[in-house]
Amino acid sequence: MLDIKFIRENKNLVRDAARKKHIDFNVDRLLDLDDIRRGLIQEVDSLRAEQNVESERIAKMKDESKRESLIAEMRELKDKLSKKEEELKKANEKWQDLMLQVPNIPDLSVPEGEDDLDNKEIRKWGELPKFGFNPKDHIELMKNLDLADFERGVRVSGFRGYFLKNEAVLLSLAIWQLAMDQMLEAGFIPFIAPSLVKEGSFMGTGWLPQGKDEVYKTQDDLYLSGTAEVPIMGYHAGEILEEEDLPKKYFAFSPCYRREAGSYGKDTRGLYRLHEFMKVEQVVLCRADHQESVKWHEEITENSEKLMKKLEIPYRVVLNCGGDLGLGQVKKYDIEGWIASRKRYGETHSASYFHDFQARRLNIRYRAKDGKIHFVHTLNNTVIATPRILISLLENNQQKDGSVLIPEVLQKHIGKEKISKK
Repeated sequence: MLDIKFIRENKNLVRDAARKKHIDFNVDRLLDLDDIRRGLIQEVDSLRAEQNVESERIAKMKDESKRESLIAEMRELKDKLSKKEEELKKANEKWQDLMLQVPNIPDLSVPEGEDDLDNKEIRKWGELPKFGFNPKDHIELMKNLDLADFERGVRVSGFRGYFLKNEAVLLSLAIWQLAMDQMLEAGFIPFIAPSLVKEGSFMGTGWLPQGKDEVYKTQDDLYLSGTAEVPIMGYHAGEILEEEDLPKKYFAFSPCYRREAGSYGKDTRGLYRLHEFMKVEQVVLCRADHQESVKWHEEITENSEKLMKKLEIPYRVVLNCGGDLGLGQVKKYDIEGWIASRKRYGETHSASYFHDFQARRLNIRYRAKDGKIHFVHTLNNTVIATPRILISLLENNQQKDGSVLIPEVLQKHIGKEKISKK
């Protein structure tokens, strides 16, 4: 959420942000409604003040006939105030709804573009695997090596359901532990975060109301989180932190759930796009300073790149275009791992910063050394998401005989150097 004063003073900037992000938002409509709302606030305040004055006059009035006359006038005033308060309530509701739709201002470095096809590659790492044979995709590999059961997964869990088995389970556990060890070494505080979360944290992070089609809702008015960013951002909601305690550096493990409503017909087979998966997420709360956000954005991206290098997965980093940014994101990098069977890169991580967009919604502030109160800046990035990362890991390391070599960093956890047919 942006400050209404900022919006009013920079309406052309907000208008251009909506254009660049390909978001349908009318800033003039919001400002017109804000004028109406501010006028109603003045009227209501004036009528309340008048009511207080008249109440005091009635209390002091000794002449009964004049007192009755004032009481009658008071009833009319009260009715008028009640109607204006109702008008203000409706105006506030419409205003709040529009305020939740205001896009954050993208960084000047964000390129123009409509979707992920327009993202700009900024660097690559790793040598792409070369095979003297036709490489199998991860589905065939996992079936042949008894690492997954997709048929029974669908039967038990429905569309996009799956079971992981044998070394695929051990690989997942080992990857999580590797990720956690690295984040602890980087000075981040570990969490296991809840997946059942109240609406407020979804609204605060920007997942709602825009992303409501992607989110599962329970009968108890709770939502299933698609990333630990949501509960971790809710962790400090409504609090005032101290500047000397910043930055807050957290990483959290949690099951994640996404409806994938916007991906109908895409990646319907295998492990790439799932309704249920596991993720380790990193979240940073820092001082309200652009350069501070930029610094942490680069650092959390580097954290994920280090892990990809340890797993020996070739990858590239892309700068997301305006149309591939969320409502609140100022700038985003995607890390994409190489997928041998597709002969292209596929997204494995997303690193974003928001300035104070989320903090305003969640009312997370800090007291600076001079005593002034500011909203924090927030950032988040995937550390690792499973089982998607297994796609690259298995496909890139497959051998002609159908076996798969295990990256050296994981071998001690699995107890072997490669996975072969049983």
